[in-house]
Amino acid sequence: MLNDMDREDELHTPGLLTVDEEERPLSAASQTSVVVNERLQELVKLFKERTERTRERLVDPDESDEESPSASPAKKADAPPPPPPPPPGEEKKDPADGEKAEEEIFLEFMGYQVKLPEMPKMPDWLRAIVEYRFPSSIDPYTDLIYVVWLFLVTCAWNYNVWLIPVRWAFPYQTPENIHLWLLADYFCDSIYILDILVFQPRLQFVRGGDIVCDKKDMRENYMQTERFKMDMISLFPLEILYYFTGVKSVLRFPRLLKYQAFFEFNDRLEAVMKKAYIYRVIRTSAYLLYSLHCNACLFYWGSDYEGLGSTKWVYDGRGNSYIRCYYFAVKTLITIGGLPDPTTVFEIVFQLVNYFVGVFAFSIMIGQMRDVVGAATAGQAYYRACVDSTVNYMTSYRIPHEVQKRVKTWYDYTWQSQGMLDERDLLVQLPDKMRLDIAADVNYSIVSKVALFQGCDRQMIFDMLNRLKSVVYLPGDYVCKKGEIGREMYIIKAGEVQVVGGPDGNTVFVTLRAGSVFGEISLLAGGGGNRRTANVRAHGFANLFILDKKDLAEILVHYPESEKLLRKKAK
Repeated sequence: MLNDMDREDELHTPGLLTVDEEERPLSAASQTSVVVNERLQELVKLFKERTERTRERLVDPDESDEESPSASPAKKADAPPPPPPPPPGEEKKDPADGEKAEEEIFLEFMGYQVKLPEMPKMPDWLRAIVEYRFPSSIDPYTDLIYVVWLFLVTCAWNYNVWLIPVRWAFPYQTPENIHLWLLADYFCDSIYILDILVFQPRLQFVRGGDIVCDKKDMRENYMQTERFKMDMISLFPLEILYYFTGVKSVLRFPRLLKYQAFFEFNDRLEAVMKKAYIYRVIRTSAYLLYSLHCNACLFYWGSDYEGLGSTKWVYDGRGNSYIRCYYFAVKTLITIGGLPDPTTVFEIVFQLVNYFVGVFAFSIMIGQMRDVVGAATAGQAYYRACVDSTVNYMTSYRIPHEVQKRVKTWYDYTWQSQGMLDERDLLVQLPDKMRLDIAADVNYSIVSKVALFQGCDRQMIFDMLNRLKSVVYLPGDYVCKKGEIGREMYIIKAGEVQVVGGPDGNTVFVTLRAGSVFGEISLLAGGGGNRRTANVRAHGFANLFILDKKDLAEILVHYPESEKLLRKKAK
């Protein structure tokens, strides 16, 4: 731009008219030419000044702009021209006016301007629901939305399981409330239908090792399963018989066949719970309550069949019918006794069947409860067995009580801090890749901060994580002593250790904390028979990682550059 303007100056300047120095009379045309010539010279001068200012600004951008010169020296500079008007529809408005315009919305109604009320701001949770888009495929093992949906299906199934026997046996379904029962029935049926049409055909499955997410394949896979058949049978419309029999809840018994959703929900819920045994105890207790619930319904049906209050054994019709029949069911199934003796053949057979079923059902419930509690306390039982075996061993060999006390303290602290005695026993059944992933998540943040391993190959550190062994030392325990053959190196995971020495062996030279490493000199030095150069003692409880010399040598074979770096740092 500057070059063009300079070139323009060079072109126009030589050709400008100048006033002849000799005085001679001028005509009107000549006078006009002189004025134009002077005006052009002034404009050229202004262009040159403007070009110089532009060049200076490009060379030094931080320099502030000077004020523009006046357009003509003959008259005062005019005020800067107003900015051009904005295009139509984009006129600049005051911010306050804009906000008011946005807030105040009017609607013309029958010739009048009616102000509409301001819409409240949508909450974040509601916006998330509105903007949610249903997925085309669902992972049944990790998708939390599917677990929530299974909970709704399980609630609908439990409605049918618990209330169908009640409505069949007890007179709780009346013409006055029949519409409420039907509304609840059809609402649960709609949940069944949505599960069959929307959720189940979108479940991913594995075929030949691949996760299938195609809509057509997922739908066909669902239709070929046993669950699809049971789901369709559960919705068999026996309600058409209402036309002949009236509304009978027993005709809804096919709804109970959707039991697979209940058991799947149990599996998914236990997978996401931290203490699944609590839910197992609750579920087993619910099984017991349901068996008593069914027995109470049968007892009322038997009493109604015999005639309410006809004998001392049947329900007499007084008080709350369900509570009194449930009380009878509890005493019968648990075989507490104290019930009136049955008199008729029906009552005797009913009571005998109750006793047999009660003994059988309660033996199953007690066995399940024992398994649940045993699984919940399996770790604690293993710990207690190990402690008892160790104590018996020390007692039989008459180990000093001071040593026995330290052993018990080690057991207690290790169990409380780790929840296990040896972490490797817990992961022994997992593949090496999964063990490495878990070890990296748990220990990589500690090992990667060790100064000794800074600059080493990242994969070498990952390989080393699988070889680390966690050991707990009690206060005052010697981790290693001076002169011992060095076969391990130590990384402090938690706690502190002290390097001690001196004439009395109690002078503290240095205190090492979490993330420090020691014992590497004996481990990395060349040759054999490398001995410890200092005494290291635990100060308080200390949790250390131990890496064996043999394991480290097997790892460093594959990482020669890292081996050179470690040996250089160990010198």
